[in-house]
Amino acid sequence: MAGVVEADVAEAMLRELVDLLHQGASPEEFAALLAQAGELPDDLPAKAGLAERIRMGMAVRNRLEVWQQRESGMLAVIESARDLSSRLNLDELLHAVVSRSRKLLGSQVAWLSTYDAALGAFHVVAADGALAQSTGHMVAGRGLGIVSVVVETRLPFTTPDYLHDKRFPHDEALDASFRDEGIAAVAGVPLLWEDEVIGLLFVADRYHRTHTAQSISILSTLATHAAVAVKNAMAFEQAKAALASAEAARAELERHARSVQRAAEAHEQMTSLLARGASLSDLCQAIAALMGGSVLVLDEAAQVISQGTAAEYAGCGAATYAPNGRHSAALAQAARQSRQLGRSVVAYQEAGETCRVNAVIGGNDVLGSVLFFAPGDLDAMAIRNLERSSTFIGIVLLSRERMEASHRRDLSALLRGLVSPRQDDLRLLCERAQGFGVDLTQPSQLVLVEWDDLEAGHAARRLRAGKLAAGAVFDDIDGVLTLLCPASRAAEVRRALAEAGGEGGCRGILSRPLAQATDLPAAYLALRRALPVLARMGVQGRLVTQAEMTLYATLFETQDQAGLAAFLDATIGALLTHDHKRNSELAATLLCYFDCNQNAKDAARRLDIHVNTVRQRLATIEGLLGDWNDAVRALEIHVALRLWSLRTALR
Repeated sequence: MAGVVEADVAEAMLRELVDLLHQGASPEEFAALLAQAGELPDDLPAKAGLAERIRMGMAVRNRLEVWQQRESGMLAVIESARDLSSRLNLDELLHAVVSRSRKLLGSQVAWLSTYDAALGAFHVVAADGALAQSTGHMVAGRGLGIVSVVVETRLPFTTPDYLHDKRFPHDEALDASFRDEGIAAVAGVPLLWEDEVIGLLFVADRYHRTHTAQSISILSTLATHAAVAVKNAMAFEQAKAALASAEAARAELERHARSVQRAAEAHEQMTSLLARGASLSDLCQAIAALMGGSVLVLDEAAQVISQGTAAEYAGCGAATYAPNGRHSAALAQAARQSRQLGRSVVAYQEAGETCRVNAVIGGNDVLGSVLFFAPGDLDAMAIRNLERSSTFIGIVLLSRERMEASHRRDLSALLRGLVSPRQDDLRLLCERAQGFGVDLTQPSQLVLVEWDDLEAGHAARRLRAGKLAAGAVFDDIDGVLTLLCPASRAAEVRRALAEAGGEGGCRGILSRPLAQATDLPAAYLALRRALPVLARMGVQGRLVTQAEMTLYATLFETQDQAGLAAFLDATIGALLTHDHKRNSELAATLLCYFDCNQNAKDAARRLDIHVNTVRQRLATIEGLLGDWNDAVRALEIHVALRLWSLRTALR
């Protein structure tokens, strides 16, 4: 009766765990529930599993909290973009940018500097959160401080300890201002327009801080919007002045205003799609329809991961794209220029169609590139629309990359847990495997593969880009590609591995079908022992079964390639030399004789020759090798012949 009561208590606590997850409860409530589980009797069978599930629930709750923070950050960026696009007063706009940046990143100080051609330096035009008066009047030359790095690279730059960072030349006056303000960590991004840096946006803290890629991406997005908004505000001011002096200026202002309106509408549409959680495909289709062209999104390996084409567009550049096509060199050069400039670049023009490339950067990482095909070239505002759209694509790619990285880490942990000598709890492993579509209750096979000219990690990335057999998991484990697949899918896995290895081919060992997951650690250890022997035998471009290699892995685990050759030469060298000179097939005859339990008649039937011919060959062999009828000597010769046969067949 006590056991039933305790089981009811455990079931009630599990229901309470689900309720806490549903209610979004605080960490303290989860901790209290975990403490209750710890107070249960130690002899209760469900105690350990109950505590583990509560911890899993706490992990789920923490991940949900992180996602909510990211979503909040994204919504804040969208709100800021709307706010900035509605402001035309330059001073008000600059202060809004600075204030938004400081609040979104949770920094203590923020300021924005613009370039003054008369001074030949950048000076602060707006600041927020500053305590020292000198902070609002800082002036920085193009070749000093963080300014020198950001202006030269046109990329974001961060430092956790500005005053002691040796990666850039310091300015004494600027350092003094930072000391007065108590600034330690600084992050800066450029405001880019055309090919020039029109300003710099900084956030700083009075303690050592390392910014994440997400925070830098948010700051870069704000800087991009700020650059457009600053230029738009300046354009409106110039247009108003020109309107008073000439009718032509009024017409230009109207044209520019319409372009700005289209840009604002495009921006609103993109932000709305992003806020609704639109997919990458939806974004591409919206961009293509908005700009009347065709869009391709490429990953860092130049493979197409998404695309979109306007209904009325008739160009064929996107449809004929190939990663190694005839325009690949021009596209690669344009992508490099785009990364350096932080802007889109024309890659090539053909048959009245222009291909423009824009690198997609997330934080300090290149996530891929956007190819846009359109008739003729784009005007300045259309180019800015394309580049702003690329920023949204970068946000989606960055989010997807993080989700995929988390998925890969979980898969890697699962595989390592399965092949580890101290295998994790099998029940938990089975539950985790089911989440990845892997059924450990079915027979499976383990494959270990290596290449001479390809790293295992690179091969794993190629396999992820392709379509591997369903239910297969793989990862680079200690420099060797380790793959677990259903036994029924082994043939598909072999083909995928051959394609991933390219011309060099792969060298690997395939285990026998394993009925239970508990067999995996022993099979993995056996394959690891056999793989180096396969390399010493000079095998290339083949997957060998475990049955073919088990004996030789045990005998020759410590031998190198020269040692194997010496063993063959000392044992059957005279026989092989005779066969090579006279094409006499003595080695094959002796191997067949051994395989037939040293029965000359059976060997003759298998070789399809007369039994006297077999006896004559055996006499010749005895003359070359000496007396081999001794059991130890015969075993040694038989092993050498079998190794020679395997080595010759694999080659």
